[in-house]
Amino acid sequence: MMLVGQTALPDSAIVVDHDQTVASIKRSDYTLPYLGLPVVNENKLDKLIDDVSKRVYRAPVNAGLDDGGRIVPEQAGSELNRFAFMDRVYGYIVEGKSLRIEAPLRKLHPKVDTELLTSIREKQIGVYTTYFNSNNKNRSHNIKLAAKAINNHYVFPGETFSFNKVVGERSASKGYQRAKVIVRGEVAEGIGGGICQISSTLFNAADRAGMQIVQRYSHSRRVPYVPPGRDATVSWYGPDFSFQNNYSYPILIRAVVYGGQVSIILYSADEVNEKPREVPRASKRLPEEVPADQNVQRIMP
Repeated sequence: MMLVGQTALPDSAIVVDHDQTVASIKRSDYTLPYLGLPVVNENKLDKLIDDVSKRVYRAPVNAGLDDGGRIVPEQAGSELNRFAFMDRVYGYIVEGKSLRIEAPLRKLHPKVDTELLTSIREKQIGVYTTYFNSNNKNRSHNIKLAAKAINNHYVFPGETFSFNKVVGERSASKGYQRAKVIVRGEVAEGIGGGICQISSTLFNAADRAGMQIVQRYSHSRRVPYVPPGRDATVSWYGPDFSFQNNYSYPILIRAVVYGGQVSIILYSADEVNEKPREVPRASKRLPEEVPADQNVQRIMP
């Protein structure tokens, strides 16, 4: 514990990040009496550091491709330098130093910069296209949201891609809408109906590229947008679809939705020694309503 001097010191200060106030603190809130002298309340200080850390964090953004295939440069992120910040807060609490505490930041570099992206966008190692009824507005909307979630995602050598982890929970708060799903073999409506078309399209693209399929489940009834046995159902509290990049180079996932079709392409470096698999094409003929989702009947490793 650090003793705080007895001299009367200002009680209020602010924590700022790029001229924006992220926290207001009172010296008296961060001290405790100890043998007649105040000491720093380290538990409260730890909570302050955690709170400020969350507020100032900016995730780095990998270089990616826009809708026209042009490279969008990477963006550095930043995080709180916790030890430097703690020293500054101690300086304020103990000695009454600056009443405006600038949050010290450390730069975070993205994993993929323009140079790396340029090298791994050279070769298509897997591509698959499926079709849907674009007149079904809710389902089409969900398909576009899920495609956007996996677009420009990288899978590094030895890394496992998890659909549920990358896409996250399909909820109304995230913009997903009600559409046809399959629950225990029956067609019903549910939030996020249609996202299984994205997971199924991705499965076929990954399988065609020779990826190691880690986890895949079939629907409890046949779906029309992929050939029999070529689907991959997912749900937030249930089955996931995952695959591992078993090559020595990173891969880039591109998901493009145009009109009534979705194409997923896997790219990698020219030097990659891929081992592609034969995968049957999807039919362009679809019924007016395309059910797709959730519970499973059998595991398809």
